Amino acid sequence: MIVGVIVLGSGASKSIYTTLFSIQPADAQRITPSDVWQLVYQQLPSLPRENKYISKEDGQVAENNTLVSRLIRYHIYTKGRAPIYRLDWKLTLADYLGANEIMYDTPYPGNDTLRENPMEGDRKAVTRLTRSQRNALVQVLVNIFNPTQNTQSPTPNTTPSPNTSTTPQPPQRGGAELLK
Repeated sequence: MIVGVIVLGSGASKSIYTTLFSIQPADAQRITPSDVWQLVYQQLPSLPRENKYISKEDGQVAENNTLVSRLIRYHIYTKGRAPIYRLDWKLTLADYLGANEIMYDTPYPGNDTLRENPMEGDRKAVTRLTRSQRNALVQVLVNIFNPTQNTQSPTPNTTPSPNTSTTPQPPQRGGAELLK
């Protein structure tokens, strides 16, 4: 608020005011979590959709309620994890694999809108994915939610050669001595 008073009181032009205090839409802001699942399936068409569940509302198959859409909602809304970090997506997949946090039926996406809670079916579908499929899913999600960041891990040009010396090496100096 003080910044606003200073800027306005300093005779700043309207363009500075507009730039400082208005939100300019960016490409990344135009993507909503509810639309991301479609982009994921465009890039990874072999992923299972798991969209054969019946809607409580109209009794029809909820074709847009897919595995990826529920995974995204679980990640962002149920767990409150950031969608731009690989590690957070890995933690979510670890939840599905039973290796991280316990997943509960009641807050799981789709429990309130589908006749059958899709959680167990989704967990089985994620378990059937190969490691490379899970890694590709994580990469695609991070790329979609954070398109400006190059999230591919760099590949080293050289491979480190192992130390073949059999002579014991003295401990490396460092730690507190580096602060002197």
